[in-house]
Amino acid sequence: MNNKAIILTDGKAGHENQSKAFARALGLDFELVSVQFKGRFAKSASYLLDKIGIRTIGLLEGLGKQNFAHLCAVIGTGSGTFYAAKALARKCGVKCGVVLYPRGYDLASFDCILAPSFDNPAKRSNVVEIPANLVANDAAFYEKGVAAFSERHSGATDNLVGVIVGGPNKCSTMTAEWTKARLDEIFAANKGAQLCVTTSRRTPADVEAVVDSYPWDYKLLYSRDHFNPIPAFVKLAKRLYVTAESTGMLSEACTFGSAEVVALDNLNPGPHKFRRFVENLRAGGYVDGCRKIDLSAQFARARELMGI
Repeated sequence: MNNKAIILTDGKAGHENQSKAFARALGLDFELVSVQFKGRFAKSASYLLDKIGIRTIGLLEGLGKQNFAHLCAVIGTGSGTFYAAKALARKCGVKCGVVLYPRGYDLASFDCILAPSFDNPAKRSNVVEIPANLVANDAAFYEKGVAAFSERHSGATDNLVGVIVGGPNKCSTMTAEWTKARLDEIFAANKGAQLCVTTSRRTPADVEAVVDSYPWDYKLLYSRDHFNPIPAFVKLAKRLYVTAESTGMLSEACTFGSAEVVALDNLNPGPHKFRRFVENLRAGGYVDGCRKIDLSAQFARARELMGI
C-alpha cells in the first residue's frame, strides 16, 4: 500500500504542524501543498456547495496543475483547508482527514475529524475528540532544543521553573500590572529554583519591560532575540507557567516532559473556547497537575477511520 499523504497548508505554522502530527500518527510520509480560496466569495460558496455535495478544486488556487498520483490520504487543518481536503480527496479517490472542527461544512463526508473538545464537537462516528492541539515534536526535537539551550545557558537546570509569556488576543488581556502581580507570585512560590522565562512575538512592549526587570536565571526577550528556549523548558522544567491564551504552548507542555503545568489566567470573563480549553485540561489533570496527554487510543481510531 502507498503510504504518502498530501498535507494541504494555509501557510499558518500552527495549522501545518498539527497536520504533520496527524500524518506521523497515521504512519504516513507526506508532502506539503499550499492552497487558498480564490477570494472571499469562493470560501463563502464552498459552504453552500459542500452542503449539496459539490466539491470542486475550481474554487481553489494551488491544486489545478499539481500531479497527485500515488496518494493514500489528504490531510488539512483549519478552515482554509477543510473544503480543499474534501475536494482533492474526491478527485483522487482517497480518504480525507482533518484537524480542528469543520463547523459549517457537511461533517458526514469527512472520513476522520480530529476535533478539540473545547469546540464542543458533535458526537459522530467519524469525529475523534482530543483534549488539546496536536504537537508534531518528538524526542529528537527536544534533545536538539536542550543542546541549543545549553550552549546559551551554562547555569544549573536541576530545579528549573519555566515561564512562557504570550500576548493578548480577542479572548484575553495582558497588562503590565497583571504581569507584575503574576511574576511576584511566581518568584514567591519558587524560592531557590532556577527561574527561566521567555516572551513571544505577541508580547506587548510594556509587558516585556516588566519581565525584563526581574532577576531571572535565564531570560529570553523575543523583541531582542528570536531563539526558542521552549523545547528545553518543556524537557527540563519541574514546573511550567504558561499564559492561558497560549493554546499551542499549553498543548505542548501538557503533552511532553514531566513538568507540572500552571496556566496563568489572563482570559477575559465569559464562556469562550479559550476558557473551555483550559478548564478541560484542568479537569483532566493536565493543568495544575503533572499528567500528560496520551492520544494512542484516538490515533488508533483515526487509523481505523482512514483505512490505514
